[in-house]
Amino acid sequence: MQDGDGTIKLGSGAFEGPYSFKARFEDGSGTNPEELIAAAHAGCFSMALSAGLTENGTPPESIDTTAEVEVKMKDGDIFIPYIKLTTRARVPDLDEESFQGAAEAAKDSCPVSKALGGVETIELEATLET
Repeated sequence: MQDGDGTIKLGSGAFEGPYSFKARFEDGSGTNPEELIAAAHAGCFSMALSAGLTENGTPPESIDTTAEVEVKMKDGDIFIPYIKLTTRARVPDLDEESFQGAAEAAKDSCPVSKALGGVETIELEATLET
């Protein structure tokens, strides 16, 4: 049904709001599954990156991550072919190569990335701030 809407509430109570099909492909109000996946992926990646950096003795001062989820429809089937994670982190005393390695490891190891194994491409753009 492409005209339905409703309310979604997280079990923790941290979020409750409108939810609709039109929010996927049109100018409908509310959130949609893909937006929630993006938020979960960005949060999971940030947590994995922070943990990895801290374990390596270079705890971050800050990490800011966003995720863009591409949604397509083909022959009536909705699918996610692409996700882009964009992160900016401030990590004292860490070189660029080590940061990029930690970011790639976090992308590969975060549970949400693993759960999204059916997504054809998960791109990472990681910037180490000075």
